Amino acid sequence: MNNHGSSKPSSMKLKHTINPILLYFIQFIISLYTILTYIPYYFLSESRQEKSNRTKAKPVNSKPDSAYRSVNSLDGLASVLYPGCDTLDKVFMHAKNKFKDKRLLGTREILNEEDEVQPNGKVFKKVILGSYNWLSYEDVFVRAFNFGNGLQMLGQKPKTNIAIFCETRAEWMVAAQACFMYNFQLVTLYATLGGPAIVHGLNETEVTNIITSKELLQTKLKDIVSLVPRLRHIITVDGKPPTWSEFPKGVIVHTMAAVRALGAKASMENKPLSKPAPSDIAVIMYTSGSTGIPKGVMISHSNIIAGITGMAERIPELGEKDVYIGYLPLAHVLELSAELVCLSHGCRIGYSSPQTLADQSSKIKKGSKGDTSMLKPTLMAAVPEIMDRIYKNVMNKVNEMSSFQRNLFILAYNYKMEQISKGHSTPLCDSFIFRKVRGLLGGNIRLLLCGGAPLSATTQRFMNICFCCPVGQGYGLTESCGAGTITEVWDYNTGRVGAPLVCCEIKLKNWEEGGYFNTDKPHPRGEILIGGQNVTMGYYKNEAKTKADFFEDENGQRWLCTGDIGEFDPDGCLKIIDRKKDLVKLQAGEYVSLGKVEAALKNLPLIDNICAYANRIPCDWKLSFLCHRICCAKSKGTNRTSTKERTSWDLGGAV
Repeated sequence: MNNHGSSKPSSMKLKHTINPILLYFIQFIISLYTILTYIPYYFLSESRQEKSNRTKAKPVNSKPDSAYRSVNSLDGLASVLYPGCDTLDKVFMHAKNKFKDKRLLGTREILNEEDEVQPNGKVFKKVILGSYNWLSYEDVFVRAFNFGNGLQMLGQKPKTNIAIFCETRAEWMVAAQACFMYNFQLVTLYATLGGPAIVHGLNETEVTNIITSKELLQTKLKDIVSLVPRLRHIITVDGKPPTWSEFPKGVIVHTMAAVRALGAKASMENKPLSKPAPSDIAVIMYTSGSTGIPKGVMISHSNIIAGITGMAERIPELGEKDVYIGYLPLAHVLELSAELVCLSHGCRIGYSSPQTLADQSSKIKKGSKGDTSMLKPTLMAAVPEIMDRIYKNVMNKVNEMSSFQRNLFILAYNYKMEQISKGHSTPLCDSFIFRKVRGLLGGNIRLLLCGGAPLSATTQRFMNICFCCPVGQGYGLTESCGAGTITEVWDYNTGRVGAPLVCCEIKLKNWEEGGYFNTDKPHPRGEILIGGQNVTMGYYKNEAKTKADFFEDENGQRWLCTGDIGEFDPDGCLKIIDRKKDLVKLQAGEYVSLGKVEAALKNLPLIDNICAYANRIPCDWKLSFLCHRICCAKSKGTNRTSTKERTSWDLGGAV
């Protein structure tokens, strides 16, 4: 097997074209500057490198299969954010009482919407957006309370399922808080799911009410409503859409505002609230279904609270000064957990979308501001695909610079890479060279959290350097409430996902078929098992799969078998080195990780997106690729994209 250690800075440096004599002079100036700035830095602050080298997690005993715990939770795993707040409604009530008049949820006003015809004849919808309008903690509480009561008036009972099929927006969080208050079990479905997957989720959970948006009602739900026989009420969060005669009889469309008004008028004297218990289901979260039909993961109140407790501990000085930008799907555990962490600590959450995130985003009219420019967030969660896209776009801009500008950028980039690898900061480079790049995300980002898939070392280091902030990689699954590990902010190593969070412990189980053992030297390896209060209740109506992936030990602690292969570094940080279902054994007997092949090829300039897959042939496995290839035509000395086509490659056993 290959060595999966962190990439060395020298292997990720950019190449310049500076005259060697001039380069020696520049390097002398840089060395002099480094020495002068290092002396006060050495005496005034503790080196980031010293913090990074500290032990972060330890095994609880000397056995090879021992679980690793964070050094901050060796005596016991954390499970609650605040004393007595053991359900999500109590967490929100605590936050509401503490931050009552502070701003919580923000939405930008749409000033103008117009169609813009592109040179190729396609029509793109462009928007001009205004300032953020904010709801305070008290506003959100009142809206959630009234909306929950209105749902109760429509017949929603405690401990019964209600679905939300909606884009990420403030109304999503208001609806979620209403369900937590009234003990309704919230079924979450991705807005990008196809019709059959939506029908499966709605019918399996037997929902009678669904919360959605006008657009999704018109584009997706309209055609499948007749296939969901139990559906009775559709609540749209953004006004009433047109009605259709083909709607099945008995299905009524309401607006969220109307349901809130109904709840505000209703008397609560004869209908007391059914308060949730910590063990009650808060969310049934459907996975994306990439390997079959989506599975509903049952997540209790105590599961979510334990997960966000662990996540919050890894974000230093989290509080009222922080602003989080929400644009990832709230139906995904990463975004939901991140927003609940922020909500419970007094942060502001401003909503966005991938199409309006930055000034250059696809729906933002040229000359107007994207959401990051207006909001200036300090915290942001992202997935590798978005970070890879930012990396490619910035590097394309660098290549278009004049020779002097490009070489200046490259020198600063390589210099900063060396400095952060030693644990030092570079304030002059940050202020003069990378300020414009940092401004792409508003200029105030102090922490980027990446999850959902492996992040390449090149992209991670690029984000560290150009956005002047730590990029924390996290590891977790829907089945563990998204919680597992997160790197600490002063750890600038690449290729690893950090130490176990304070809410859970992790151990490695031998996988003989793949050749991974927790007795391996110099580092133990094996299948990652996560244990703790954040491990969920299992899969909805799928006892066989639940028994296969979950178990309880002799102490009653619940464990999740992730199927991922990990390796522990001496300081207790985890690396994800393979996945059991991801390995393909080729004709020569060599194992190939499909995920690693994809990650390596995605950063190539000619590749837009790629999928590696394996086909069984009589002699052995055949490795194939399906990709989007960008065909470039030379014009006036530059590469210009002319067409984009889907291409497949078969490599057989040649890899």
